[in-house]
Amino acid sequence: MFSGIVETTAKVLALEKEGSNLNITMSCPFAGELGVDQSVAHNGVCLTVTSHTDSSYTVTAIKETLDRSNLGVLKVGDEVNIERCIIMNGRLDGHIVQGHVDTTGECVSKTWADGSWVFTFKYAVTPELALKGYVTVEKGSVAVNGTSLTVCNSQKDQFSVCIIPYTYDHTNFHNIEVGTKVNLEFDIIGKYLSRMMEFKND
Repeated sequence: MFSGIVETTAKVLALEKEGSNLNITMSCPFAGELGVDQSVAHNGVCLTVTSHTDSSYTVTAIKETLDRSNLGVLKVGDEVNIERCIIMNGRLDGHIVQGHVDTTGECVSKTWADGSWVFTFKYAVTPELALKGYVTVEKGSVAVNGTSLTVCNSQKDQFSVCIIPYTYDHTNFHNIEVGTKVNLEFDIIGKYLSRMMEFKND
């Protein structure tokens, strides 16, 4: 379980295909503190540490993860937002993020609003996906590349978020441009409510 408060970014050092899986080796400041089997969110995708050194660690993404997220298009040198799992006796500063990416979206607009960056993301939506809760609501929560954000200007198939300079500088949002593919995880509470509505008239 995660909060969507990105701790830092990791740099991709190596990518190794193993069958349909992808082994990703990254460097980050707390690599030496990690342990094998520990969960870390990568652009919002929960992956398990399989090995580590004092300066780097490796995780494995399976085909389902690569198909559903932007990890399959990573290149050596790319920056990835990372967050270790939350400590249950701490404060939940963001919102409940599972690390299970629902789909990807595409940046269609990036504008400076005299103090913050406004990003607009478009994603595919169908009535079936909407019934699963794969939608946004005004002032609701969404995780973009694992970053907990508040939705503004929610539309049928797109939404905007405002990024303050601190978040812009300390996450990989500074690398996002029009056309960039991002990972989206919609609010788990909304997904549960959507699921329960299916049984309303049963």
